[in-house]
Amino acid sequence: MIIRIVRMHFTPPNVDVFLGIFNQHKEAIRHFPGCHHLLLLKDARDPLCFTTLSHWDELESLDKYRNSELFSSVWNRVKPLFSKRTEAFSLEKFIEL
Repeated sequence: MIIRIVRMHFTPPNVDVFLGIFNQHKEAIRHFPGCHHLLLLKDARDPLCFTTLSHWDELESLDKYRNSELFSSVWNRVKPLFSKRTEAFSLEKFIEL
């Protein structure tokens, strides 16, 4: 299983724009082949910082999504809204208690 974490920072007027885009596409992203979980997290201290956490079958599933028209259409709309560079991590589940 691959866990993908993407941390994003927005300017105040762009938070609602981002949330609209996310809400419009969240079902399609969650039901993309290989995706089993999608979560949007809001930073407890910074209201302009959001993180997506998604679970994927394998790296190939995530790569298919990242090369898809769905990803391109969402990313091209969200990327200009960032106030600073995003951080993204692809992780393998290693130990779970």
